[in-house]
Amino acid sequence: MKLSQYGYDFAPEMLAKYPAENRDESRLMVINRAKGSIEHRIFKDIIEYFDEKDLFVFNDTKVFPARLYGNKEKTGAEIEIFLLRELNRELRLWDVLVDPARKIRIGNKLYFGDDDLLVAEVIDNTTSRGRTLRFLFDGSYEEFKKALFALGETPLPRWVREKVEPEDAERYQTIFAAHEGAVAAPTAGMHFSKHLMKRMEIKGIDRAFVTLHVGLGNFRTVDVEDLSKHKMDSEQFFVTEEAAAAVNSAKELGHKVVAIGTTVMRTLETAVSTNGMIKPMEGWTNKFIFAPYDFTVANAMVTNFHLPYSTQLMMVAAFGGYDTVMNAYKVAREEGYRFGTYGDAMLIL
Repeated sequence: MKLSQYGYDFAPEMLAKYPAENRDESRLMVINRAKGSIEHRIFKDIIEYFDEKDLFVFNDTKVFPARLYGNKEKTGAEIEIFLLRELNRELRLWDVLVDPARKIRIGNKLYFGDDDLLVAEVIDNTTSRGRTLRFLFDGSYEEFKKALFALGETPLPRWVREKVEPEDAERYQTIFAAHEGAVAAPTAGMHFSKHLMKRMEIKGIDRAFVTLHVGLGNFRTVDVEDLSKHKMDSEQFFVTEEAAAAVNSAKELGHKVVAIGTTVMRTLETAVSTNGMIKPMEGWTNKFIFAPYDFTVANAMVTNFHLPYSTQLMMVAAFGGYDTVMNAYKVAREEGYRFGTYGDAMLIL
C-alpha cells in the first residue's frame, strides 16, 4: 500500500467543530465485513450488536491541559508552549514544542502567568521546534503541577477549532479517563456516556481498560510514499494483569473483543504474544499498522472518521479491508457524517 491510496475528497466543512449534544447520540455507521453491508444508526444502538460476555477494551488515558501561553525574557515576545511529556519529575524537566521556535535559544527564560507564576529555562534544542525546559519552582511537586495545569489550556487540535471553550475541558476527555499523560484524546471512547455504560453492564457486556498516552505523533504527517519507511513516534502504554486476563478469557471462550479506537488496537497488537494471547506489560510502542496486516486480538473495532493520509485511516483500512473502508468513507461523505475528533463513529464487525 502507498500513501497516495489514502486520499479522498475532503472539505473542511466535513469536520465537526463541536461534539454532539449528548455523547452517545452521534451517528454510527455499522460495517459488516462478512456481509459487505452498511447500516446507519445512532451510537447508543451499539449494544444491539453485542452479547453477554463480549468484551469492550477502552483506553483510560487522561488528557492534561498541555497548551500554555507565556512571554520571552527581555523582549516580552509572546510564545506558545505545548507540553509533550515530563522527562524528570525531580528536576522539573519537560519535553515541549515552542511556537514560534526560531527565536527561542538555549539559556532563554520564559515567563508564564500573572506575576510570572512560573518561570522556565530552555536547556536543550532537540528538534527544529522541540525544546527541553526546566521549570524553576521552589514549592513541592504537587504545588508545581497544580500551578502548571492551572495555567494550561485544553489541547484541542487547531484544525478542530482555533478557540478553546469551557465545555472542551470536559468533552475533550472520556468519562473513564483515569491516568494523566495524553496530549490528545482517544476519540472513539468519547462517544460512551454513563447511561450507555450502565446499559452495557445490565446486558452483561464486559469491559477492560488499557492505557496508551496519546502523543502528537498521532497527527504527524506521513511524508513518504512507501509506508514501510514511515516511523511512528513512540507512545507510552500499560497493560495490566487484569486487562490481559479479561482479553485472554474472552478470546478463549469465543466472545467478541472490541477495540475502542486505534490507540487500543495498537496497544493490543503490541502486547500480544506469539500464541495470540495478551501479556501484561508496559513500555513504549511505535507500532505502525497498515495493510496487509494480520490482526490477532480484536475482532471488532469502534473508530471515528479520520483525515486523508492519516495513520489512523491506514490502520482502519487494514482492519476493515481497504476497498470496504474507502467505500464507507465515500458513503459517509454522501450521507453527511461528521469527521474528525468531535465527529461521528464507525463500528466495524
